[in-house]
Amino acid sequence: MLPNTGKLAGCTVFITGASRGIGKAIALKAAKDGANIVIAAKTTQSHPKLSGTIYTAAEEIVAAGGKALPCVVDVREEQQINLAVEKAVEKFGGIDILVNNASAISLTNTLDTPTKRVDLMMNVNTRGTYLTSKACIPFLKKSKVAHILNLSPPLNLNPLWFKQHCAYTIAKYGMSMCVLGMAEEFRGEIAVNALWPKTAIHTAAMDMLGGSGIESQCRKVDIIADAAYAIFNKPKSFTGNFIIDENILKEEGIKNFDVYAVTPGHPLLPDFFLDEHPDVIMKKKESEDPVPELKKEKPQPPPKSHSGAVEETFRIVKDSLSDDVVKATQAVYQFELSGEDGGMWFLDLKSKGGNVGQGEPASQADVVMSMTTDDFVKMFSGKLKPTMAFMSGKLKIKGNMALAIKLEKLMNQMNSKL
Repeated sequence: MLPNTGKLAGCTVFITGASRGIGKAIALKAAKDGANIVIAAKTTQSHPKLSGTIYTAAEEIVAAGGKALPCVVDVREEQQINLAVEKAVEKFGGIDILVNNASAISLTNTLDTPTKRVDLMMNVNTRGTYLTSKACIPFLKKSKVAHILNLSPPLNLNPLWFKQHCAYTIAKYGMSMCVLGMAEEFRGEIAVNALWPKTAIHTAAMDMLGGSGIESQCRKVDIIADAAYAIFNKPKSFTGNFIIDENILKEEGIKNFDVYAVTPGHPLLPDFFLDEHPDVIMKKKESEDPVPELKKEKPQPPPKSHSGAVEETFRIVKDSLSDDVVKATQAVYQFELSGEDGGMWFLDLKSKGGNVGQGEPASQADVVMSMTTDDFVKMFSGKLKPTMAFMSGKLKIKGNMALAIKLEKLMNQMNSKL
């Protein structure tokens, strides 16, 4: 863990989405120095599945040694942003650091993303970041610290990161383009940077998205908080950078990253928008776009005939079912398998005891997965990670993405049998 230096004592840090998760972790790290934290977030009442409000976050910030100003802010509403900025300046005398953390996500393809969801992502991620920055900049220009930090990825134009969730990528990259433009526009006055995690980060939202057990593949929010803190301690000349959390902490002398893992030693889920995944290599050919392929560490034996392998896989799936699995999942999956001996299969994890079979399910599927029979067998046997299959285009998903992620846990249970 990165030790506190006390350099942020008395600084005012304005953080969007700071009632929980990464935003709150950054707030608590700065509060330990004695910083003033403006909690600009929507949550005023606790959510049954997402704990934390702007008021409970304020209590934790004060307990950590900082001062807190909870403000009800939906970053889609410019008036709410401006009012929070006015309150912050009135209470603390100015603003020294802005963290644009608030974000909306939908990992859905073009035809399956409702316009309402497109608008939400564009308005929260890109427009919200732009307007919050605009409101804070006049006060940041007066600060000796003067940092804007956007929680957004490097601008990677590999089509891989657009093909499955174009709207989300555009909205998220909008935050990064704010870094690109504002860093140059305010060079010498304000440091403007982006920070992005190398791996998935465990938050309450991640639990909702990935289901029980996902935390073992994640790092704690502490790694983002430490990386952000390291950036805040840099001079104004440190600007226009797209920073990966692990990289800057290595520069700060951190060598043991197991301390940030929820389950030390467990394989970690790589984050989006980064090509340097350990399981993926990029093959570049002349006059062709980069094509991601799964890295083959050792030759695999020839597969069984697809038809037999698929039937065997579903037999093992059926043997693995239980009322507990059904209760924990509550979803119907449809598999559209292409290639030799392809066809349609279903996995019903809603009916008592669960059921599998060939053809269409009796009730409408919550998730439809399309892939080749060969990749299907590899995925259920643990030789192909679902995340990598999805991100490399081998697996196409329609429907409820959270329920699709839940299926991975069942696959992990079966890997030892396949």
